Amino acid sequence: MRTASHDVFGEPQDVLHLAETPTPEPGKGQVLIRMILSPIHNHDIWTVRGSYGYKPPLPGAVGGSEAVGTVEAVGEGVDSALIGKRVTAAGVHGAWAEFFLAPAAGLVPVPDAISDEAAAQLIAMPFSAMALLEFLGVKPNQWIIQNTANGAVGKAVAMLAQARGIHVINLVRRDEGVKELEELGIKNAVSTAQNDWRETVRTLTGEQPIKAGVDSIGGSASKDIVELLGEDGLLVSFGSMTGEPMQIPSGPVIFKQLTIKGFWGSTVIGTMEPDTRRRLIGELIQHVASGTIVLPVEGVYGLADISQAVKASLASGKSGKVLLKP
Repeated sequence: MRTASHDVFGEPQDVLHLAETPTPEPGKGQVLIRMILSPIHNHDIWTVRGSYGYKPPLPGAVGGSEAVGTVEAVGEGVDSALIGKRVTAAGVHGAWAEFFLAPAAGLVPVPDAISDEAAAQLIAMPFSAMALLEFLGVKPNQWIIQNTANGAVGKAVAMLAQARGIHVINLVRRDEGVKELEELGIKNAVSTAQNDWRETVRTLTGEQPIKAGVDSIGGSASKDIVELLGEDGLLVSFGSMTGEPMQIPSGPVIFKQLTIKGFWGSTVIGTMEPDTRRRLIGELIQHVASGTIVLPVEGVYGLADISQAVKASLASGKSGKVLLKP
């Protein structure tokens, strides 16, 4: 089968290449899925660079961690009725291939109302956004703030929060990002390129306290959110776009009695109670099927064009996910 593979860690556009590898056989509790579409996530990029929490064995590592596809074969102990079903799977390894393996227990059947393009990116980012909202512990009519709001998770957080009646300040780093979010029906977008953006935030909240903040940038962006949080606020580190350490002044932490936590979706979701997981996935599918949550696509590339696909995924100003097809 054809795969997008790498033999060393490095910049994805340099080290990823089209390769031929044996088609895997499903083991006990596994299924073999014929890939339809697979997204390029930021954590996929970090994995290829060797800077993520999971490091695949080299050489011959196949990229990708999520995809929609049809079940081609099942392993021992798996119901053969799954064969031919369209499913989505996340948290897998080697999804950038014509075929990949996934645990049967983690499959999510895809209803007809959801397109392949949406199903391909249904779980990792949107479900992480749902888990993140649960993690924040905020209630309707309360305020939260997040940066990189025009990223995949940021958009999902904003849409889900609005559906739940939670108010979100959505920070973007370009003025164009405000219009991009507004076109998706996302409110309270603020560009930090404007000198008075902090005053804009305070005007939007009406001086109501911001209960929680999500930082996906690091560096001085962490300080910006900390200074806007209210008493007993929560700061959650979701990622580090800059790769810089979080710059957090001690004053606000001490005098506001702030709490700082990290969020890694794999751990949070992996330890989630099964009933909670089912409830959140059901809510997510309902929102995507009804159009409450929109999962835009920037472009679709073949596996042979993996280098161009990665460059497109890394480009600034993209409006949606870059997807791979076999």
